[in-house]
Amino acid sequence: MRIGEAAAAAGCTPRALRLYEERGLLPPPGRTASGQRDYRPAEVALLRVIRELLSSGFTIEDLRSCADRLHLLTEDPPPRCGAADAPEGSGSGVVGRRLAALDAEIARLVRLREELARRVFGDDARRPAPKPAAATGPVPVPVPGTPPITVTAPAPVTGPVSAPVTAPATGPTVTVGPRVLLD
Repeated sequence: MRIGEAAAAAGCTPRALRLYEERGLLPPPGRTASGQRDYRPAEVALLRVIRELLSSGFTIEDLRSCADRLHLLTEDPPPRCGAADAPEGSGSGVVGRRLAALDAEIARLVRLREELARRVFGDDARRPAPKPAAATGPVPVPVPGTPPITVTAPAPVTGPVSAPVTAPATGPTVTVGPRVLLD
């Protein structure tokens, strides 16, 4: 099938498909007599795997580091994620590095939220936020080779604000519900 058909079958654009080829995620496809790319079902299956991994939080650079093994994920059933990536428990493979990066980003966002709450609500920010009704509690995220870390997503602030924030006479403001936050 031609590039447009292959891209549509995998849920991407021809431009994205060319990018994956340029970055070494896809092997160069066969060519027709007129020089057009000609994709086989195996290449489309690999393209679907690449798209799924990218949507799961991996980067193109992550996938480049294991591009020679991506075809294994097209098998039925696919091997366990990380099994071909690194020795058990090392945490140094692509999956371990991505989990560590996600944990670091979650920690950064939690710190950012706490700082913003402290600026807006003052001492009230030290009180634990009420848990949302649908919350089932913290979800542990295991990272091979590291001690377990539990991160609880912060709940949205509800109810009245005991320390009102007032806007200065000049400058841009952003209104969020009854509260005013300063730029």
